[in-house]
Amino acid sequence: MIQNPILQGFNPDPSICKVNQDYYVATSTFEWFPGVQIHHSRDLVNWRLVGHALQEKRLLNLQGVPSSGGVWAPALSFHDGLFYLCYTVVHQHEAATKDTPNFLITSPSIDGPWSDPVFINSSGFDPSLFHDDDGKKYWLNMVWDHRPGKHPFYGIVLQEFDPKAQSLVGKSKLIFKGSTLGLTEGPHLYKRNGFYYLLTAEGGTEYEHAVSLARSTELAGPYEIHPQNPILTSSGKPELKLQKAGHASLIETKENQWYMTHLCGRPLPGTNKCNLGRETAIQKVEWRDDDWLYLTNGGNEPHEQVQPPPLEPCPWDELPNPLPFDSPHFAIPRGPSSSVMIEPDGLTLVGMESLESNFEQAMLARRLTSQRLTATTKLSFQPENFQQMAGLAAYYNTYLFHYLYLSNDEERGLCLQIHSCDDGSSTFPLGPEIVPVASGSIYLRAIFDDSSLEFQFSHDGEYFKKVGPTLDASILSDDHGKHWGFTGTFIALACQDLSGNKLPAFFHYLETTPNASLI
Repeated sequence: MIQNPILQGFNPDPSICKVNQDYYVATSTFEWFPGVQIHHSRDLVNWRLVGHALQEKRLLNLQGVPSSGGVWAPALSFHDGLFYLCYTVVHQHEAATKDTPNFLITSPSIDGPWSDPVFINSSGFDPSLFHDDDGKKYWLNMVWDHRPGKHPFYGIVLQEFDPKAQSLVGKSKLIFKGSTLGLTEGPHLYKRNGFYYLLTAEGGTEYEHAVSLARSTELAGPYEIHPQNPILTSSGKPELKLQKAGHASLIETKENQWYMTHLCGRPLPGTNKCNLGRETAIQKVEWRDDDWLYLTNGGNEPHEQVQPPPLEPCPWDELPNPLPFDSPHFAIPRGPSSSVMIEPDGLTLVGMESLESNFEQAMLARRLTSQRLTATTKLSFQPENFQQMAGLAAYYNTYLFHYLYLSNDEERGLCLQIHSCDDGSSTFPLGPEIVPVASGSIYLRAIFDDSSLEFQFSHDGEYFKKVGPTLDASILSDDHGKHWGFTGTFIALACQDLSGNKLPAFFHYLETTPNASLI
């Protein structure tokens, strides 16, 4: 069976693509670099992260973008021997107006090299490219309407794309205003049995999220809405383990079976907060005699287990633990950054700006993929003053984090402190009761246990002692605070030098283990 979610931890807005026997899923990365994660499977059961599309500075520079800005909703397709990737780089998103330039890159191989980004338009976000069977290509995106008294999600527009000129031609046409669910975005077009099918995300990307389907015999519409719309949602069913189901894409196997990837969220027990962020799941779907698409198991709610296609199982090797720092599972906020240097025996971070900075941070992080996990690192650092810090963070974004760090107090010398940031409001849970330590060579640990987070330290790597109070891990979620959040919790190694002297810190490894292994 396929066990959902298939991509655990922060992996939203999945776009699936098939090339021969290979399946690829692209997911959003927002302010994290490299941009656009690419996942690979040959059986739809076992998946591995193979890399990123936007992994060079010429392709993406995220410095200055706000939290949950950056790369939104990539759309991956393959046609005539070429991969096409559409995506938005959001420069700001919390104001009435939005800055949403859309780009297109291509590559003959999923591994690259990818072409230089071509700017296409900026009328809204969530672009995709439809390859019609007459050889023409069409660009779709939602349009943002900032005018007072208007619905901000104006609708889905379509415009012909000229691949030779690398530009749009003619005029855009509004083809779909959405259903009564509203907030229509994430468009994907498919053609089958003489119908054009428009798959969209609706209801907003929270607990009312949904997948809508409409069809037309004409590309430009009018589009009629599925009689059982939405075709997938978790809305109104709090008992489901997979919440927030929406933002989907479709794929047909070589056996003519159909599957739909979609995002979902798993709330922490007893809460409505998803600290792992929005993840990727998959559902088996089928076309019925009325030429409409339905979930194979009936209804419209997401299932945790799904029947796989009759393909040869293709498991991948387990990831090493600890992961090498050059693994694609690591990311840099608003990168690339020259302050992050991977060494043969570890990681050097050259102290830069604070964890609240939208510019250059010295940080390397990996996604939290389980609500119960222990992360351990060994740090070598010799701070000279209180403005120099390095350590281990449970990090959601610039507004939400818990950070255990080593610094130097002018009275007590080397010491540990905790910095917590809750919706942009900073506290220091230890207060003036900092923890003196004997050496700048020290082990740091973070223990995630559902909504609880505990920090520990050790001098020898064997005996660990708790630092400070138990902290609230549930704040590290899409669902906490007044700021829009679309990402997920990261386990982060970080270094700051607020004096500007760029003091480096060295991290020997980052190891993660399920909490059950500690019992």
